Amino acid sequence: MPADAAPTRIVDSLRRRIRPRARHEGLYREALDAGLTELQARIVAGRLDAPRAPLEALIRPALKYIEHPGKLCDSRRAAERIARAVAEGEHIGVLTDYDVDGITSHVVILRTLTELFGVPAGHVHSLIGHRIHDGYGISLPLVERTLALAPRPSLIISADCGSSDEPRLARLREAGIDVVVTDHHALPAEGPPPSAHAVVNPSRSDCGYPDNTIAGCMVSWLLMSLTRAVLIELGLLSPDTPKLSPWLSYVALGTVADCVSLGDSAINRAVVTLGLTLINRMDEPCWRAMAEWLGEDSTPFDAETLAFQMGPRINARSRLDDPYAALHFMLARDDATARRHLAVLDEDNQSRKSIEADMVESARALARAQLEAGARVLAVHLEDGHPGVQGIVASRLVQSWGRPTFVLTPAAQPGMLTGSGRSVEGVHLRNALQRAFELAPEALPRFGGHSGAAGIGVPVEHLAAFREALTRAVDEQLGERELYPQILSDGALDETQLQLAILDELEALAPFGREFEAPLFEGRFLVEKTRLVGAEGNHLMMDLSSGAVTLRAIWFRAVSPGELPPFGLGETIRCAYRLSRNRWRGRESLQLMIEHAEMADA
Repeated sequence: MPADAAPTRIVDSLRRRIRPRARHEGLYREALDAGLTELQARIVAGRLDAPRAPLEALIRPALKYIEHPGKLCDSRRAAERIARAVAEGEHIGVLTDYDVDGITSHVVILRTLTELFGVPAGHVHSLIGHRIHDGYGISLPLVERTLALAPRPSLIISADCGSSDEPRLARLREAGIDVVVTDHHALPAEGPPPSAHAVVNPSRSDCGYPDNTIAGCMVSWLLMSLTRAVLIELGLLSPDTPKLSPWLSYVALGTVADCVSLGDSAINRAVVTLGLTLINRMDEPCWRAMAEWLGEDSTPFDAETLAFQMGPRINARSRLDDPYAALHFMLARDDATARRHLAVLDEDNQSRKSIEADMVESARALARAQLEAGARVLAVHLEDGHPGVQGIVASRLVQSWGRPTFVLTPAAQPGMLTGSGRSVEGVHLRNALQRAFELAPEALPRFGGHSGAAGIGVPVEHLAAFREALTRAVDEQLGERELYPQILSDGALDETQLQLAILDELEALAPFGREFEAPLFEGRFLVEKTRLVGAEGNHLMMDLSSGAVTLRAIWFRAVSPGELPPFGLGETIRCAYRLSRNRWRGRESLQLMIEHAEMADA
């Protein structure tokens, strides 16, 4: 073998490839029979294989497809305990995770208690951990803070956390505090934590709820809805008490931001669809402030707005500091307050972007050695990295190299690393970590998550053992499958389809998100004009033509600052692109959002 054969093979395996989506022919015909257009049927059949829900529920989302909360294991016991606390005037702690799912869960529980159930605001205690100082979930510092409260709550309702926190739950129980856990993360192999009063989690093996992909905020919404019904049954609440439907706006945000499935989940699709309708009424100051911040052409909001505009700003606060500004923003009762808190969130988001850019550059350099050794899973240790940005950096490496990736940084506890991971199609990250734990328990004392994302704690001295165990676990899932960065295409469009009307056809299939990604097409275009734009000159604006049609296209981060455009006038390129509605001063036009481009003969 020539000396340069291995490096050449590695470089080739890391080149992005545009691949057509596999299409489920039976579902394609079913979609056509259901009245979808050929293009719509192609989109649906390229994303769904054997959906658990009927096709009608997925393509025409509706509230009627949300399953009754009573089907959640332990939900009745949990609801009765909360109802008793409300009736007897107990102090209640609301303890949630610090990300968007946790913050929106917090809002749902708190507003329900105070506005619908009449619990005095002074009887509700907000408990949110600090990502860096406290760590994830019901952490020991958060327990100590709870025990120091005066008066001390006699009931705690957790959301988006708690399923793996038995030692801390035992500490709270010993102190006379009942804990109702609501969560959606995978449970430990030994099952629900026994010290909790109730554990409401659709991921429980003994839970009969038909959808375990719902977000933590949805679990909280379902439980609080059931609690309302219990309070009415007991005569402690008027039957005229409003339902929790308006809070689905928050649930929609948490669902999209937490990247749960929008594929074959009729519940998630219904929640996001209805929630966006509620958000676009702009009844709450937080939505109005965000619309004002983003500009007049930002409305109506869609799932992409929640995922890439609202979600990152809320998450940025907890990544860099305490998360309470995010909570105050969501709970703001007037526009001025919402604007003030949003300014803080946006400033943090700008800081997060700067930190992220530096960490991505360092992570890429460290990952290359692992790639050159043929690694199919990356575990990068950034000695000076910021723990709040691990997950984003991991996502960037996954996009670049198509491998499951963990990014680790020093933890607050001496001798420990904390890390976040992101996965690829075909690798269930939580299951891989469970297997790695079985292979090297000393190397993975803490882990949790789901198929696409996970968090870990690893002793520095066992980092090599963790990498070895993780590699074996991922290899067992992948078998002989080759990994490379890929872009899945929905095929080509002819020039007659490249009109603004096509967006209405595609948007009828919304919401788009994880496992039901926004449509992405491929095509050959002639380059008519190029121009580098952006503060650093790294975004490429182009005019591209296909036959008689010429369209504006934008490719973000197409080049590194200082580089020249990769294509010249008159050249033909092959690209993968999304379609977007470009709004400018009240006028709309079709625009291509380039995901990847290369010379047509590459």
